[in-house]
Order: sequence, then structure tokens, then C-alpha cells
Amino acid sequence: MRFGVMQDFRNPIRWRRPFPDFYKQILTQIQKCEDAGYDNIWLTEHHFTDDAYNPSLMTTAAAVAMKTTTIRIGTFIVILPYQHPVLMAEQVANVDILSDGRFDLGVGQGYSHYEFDAFCMNRSERGQRTREGIQLIERLFKDEKVTFDGKYTQVKDMRLSPKPVQEPVPIWIGARGPKAITKAAEMGYHLMATLGPDPAPIYLETLQKSGKNIEDFKIAQLRMVYCAETEDQAWAECQDHLFHMLEFYQDILSEAADAEGDDAPLPVQKPSDMRDSVLAEHFMIGTPDQIAHKIERFSQDFHCTDFILDSQFPGLDPSLGTRALELFAKEVMPQFQGK
Repeated sequence: MRFGVMQDFRNPIRWRRPFPDFYKQILTQIQKCEDAGYDNIWLTEHHFTDDAYNPSLMTTAAAVAMKTTTIRIGTFIVILPYQHPVLMAEQVANVDILSDGRFDLGVGQGYSHYEFDAFCMNRSERGQRTREGIQLIERLFKDEKVTFDGKYTQVKDMRLSPKPVQEPVPIWIGARGPKAITKAAEMGYHLMATLGPDPAPIYLETLQKSGKNIEDFKIAQLRMVYCAETEDQAWAECQDHLFHMLEFYQDILSEAADAEGDDAPLPVQKPSDMRDSVLAEHFMIGTPDQIAHKIERFSQDFHCTDFILDSQFPGLDPSLGTRALELFAKEVMPQFQGK
């Protein structure tokens, strides 16, 4: 199992720090994650949010590339319908060069009605736009010249220059519903998943039906993790920030209703309720031993090649997030690496 860290650069109004200082603190945290032995840094995006969720993944990826030397850098995910595929291909090539071949491209179709409305885009087209965009990007990576006549994008005798260092750049699909999971497997891409039912059975079955070797493919699973010396300390430090995150996703997921359970109401009313609620079973909050026990159970129930920690919750002091990530790397990660 490989281990990665999610970074969304969220800076909520309630705990807001000056943005230049905050970005520097998170970039320093990323450097310390590299020093601690993490395999990947994953960047994620949303747009037009009150807490300034990172809207520009490729510029951030370039900054991470300049601050690191060995850790891989990826997107979990670029919302591809919002992007012109040609410009995205150029940016990927640029970051792959700056990182000397350390970039993973994770894409998805998005789900927020608010974002699609703000962009004046038809949300029902998102799946087709995503599939078409990936096909064009891949051709630009591989072919010397590309002519492409898609429904949403057309190019003629186009050459991508410079091309990425990697041949090929790893491509991942963020998928939540059965239809999207099936498409990811059929198209032959790695899979990214978040909280919810394990997508692996559908994904692996479709890979096999498509004649693909399942050993060639990876499944990343994202979980909320916060590690401290005591369970009381862990919950005290993170619960307000974790609750802020849950409220945000509850609003946009319930409206999207893309996967089973999206429209379920949040089962807690305030941060202090979370520790004793059913939600606590879905999070990994506590001491290194407690978290290791949960990961052991998780690894028995979920197929996962890449475990991704979301520990720098919105508004959390970056020094606390860094300490939690370093403690996890020292006490928990060695127990599962290579398994």
C-alpha cells in the first residue's frame, strides 16, 4: 500500500490567514510530507467557495514541483468539463517537465450544480465532455500531429510541444456512481474513490470483462485521518474543522445525488456530536494504535493500492496538520507499506 496526502488549500473565513502566508505554510507542510516518506501529494479543486477551495490545480502543482524532489504530485481531481482539453494537456506536460516525470493526472466530471450553473454549462453533458477531453489529451501526448473532430472540441494538425517526460502520464478517474466506475474501467484508467461503498468490485469485474490485467491498475481510497498522542487531543484539535468540511460536502452532494446516500441528512448537529455518532466509524481519528487498527480493518473490507489521507482540515492550524501527518508517517505508515 502506498500513502498520499490530500491538499485543498481551504482557508475559511472563520479561521482565515493571509493567503500568501497560508500557501507558504501548506507548501512547507508538503515538503515535510516528502521528508516523512509519503508517496504522493494529491491536489483537489472546487470553485467559487466561501472558504477559498483551491481553484487552480496546475499552478499549484507547478509550485509543489519546485518545492520537492521525489514525491509524486497528482490531481484528485481536475474537473475536466471546466477545462479546455488542449490547454490542460499543455499544462500537464509543463508540470511533468518541472517535476521531472512525477505527475499523475486525475480527472473527473464534477458534480456541483452551483459550479455548473455559474459556468453556464449544461451539467448533463459532463460525462461526455470528460470522456472526449481525456481522449484528446491522450492523443496529444502520444501522436505527433492530431486532428480531432469531437462534439465539444475540434483541432486540426495540432502538435503538443513540449510533450510530457513520462510515456505515458498515469491517468486516474474519480468516480462515485456505478456508471462512472464502469466507464473508468472500460477506458483503462486507474480509479479514485472517496467515502461510500467500495467501488472496487464493479471496477475490477469490468477490467476483467474488458480483457485487462487487473494487476496493472491502481485504486486510490480517500479517508479523513487525524493522528495525535491521545484520542481526546485528536478530537479536540480537529472536530470543528472536520464539521466545517462535512457541512460543505453535505450541501453540494445532497443536491448532486450522484451516488447512494448522497441525499442523506448529516446525522450530527454540532462538532462535539461527531465523536459519539455513526460518523466516527467512517473517520480515522485518534492515536496511532487506534488508527492502525482501523486501517487494518479497512484493508480487509476495501481494495486499495493507494491510501490517501485528508488531515489538513479547513481552517486547521497548519502546524497541527503537519504534526498529525508526521506522527502518522512515523508510527502507522510503516506497518502497511509494501502490503
